[in-house]
Amino acid sequence: MRSSESPVQLSLLDARHAPAGDGDVESVELMTDGGAIACRLHDAPTGGDAAVLWAFGAGGGFHGPAGGLYDRLADQIAPDGVASLQVAYRRPAELVPCVLDVLVAIDYVARRGRTRVVLVGHSFGGAVVITTGAVSAAVIAVAALSSQTAGTAAVDQIAPRPLFLAHGTADEVLPDRCSRDIHARAAEPKRLILYPGCRHGLDACRDALDADLLAWLRTVTHSPARA
Repeated sequence: MRSSESPVQLSLLDARHAPAGDGDVESVELMTDGGAIACRLHDAPTGGDAAVLWAFGAGGGFHGPAGGLYDRLADQIAPDGVASLQVAYRRPAELVPCVLDVLVAIDYVARRGRTRVVLVGHSFGGAVVITTGAVSAAVIAVAALSSQTAGTAAVDQIAPRPLFLAHGTADEVLPDRCSRDIHARAAEPKRLILYPGCRHGLDACRDALDADLLAWLRTVTHSPARA
């Protein structure tokens, strides 16, 4: 643990798998002592030890940014041996329960041999992944997209692990000063990309975001130390 503010424990009891009906994606229910967490697993060839966990906004569910960014990048990193798990919160918009859900997801992928974890979150999910990264030693890097500032007080504890921040300059929900503030409080290594004219959902900068985030993910998942 990297913080004195470690949240209450939530225990993983079992995992139930079922085909999701779209290619190699599986629906997974993580059964815990606090209820079930719905997930989508994009598995990868065996032999790799890295996984990316994708977290959503305050609305919960599997509705991510940039028109399916999480699915697109999960498909692209799978051939590199990197698995992906999308996490739908039990109690969306509640920071501590959502952090607990992601911690359980980290435990789940670790049991599958994925002990090096990158966290990616959008909007409210940015705060979730920053807080989770601050308390989990399994996390090797964190990316927060269009992030809010509430719940990001521990961002300085991400270092020396890499931090990636992205925000649209025309964000109508959370202004880009949110990511600029997080960046100012974070320690190196850190990167902030501002996309001119892009709104909160990052749809207008989809291609640029895909390229930037994919390159960063490939760097951090293939580096055992700093990126």
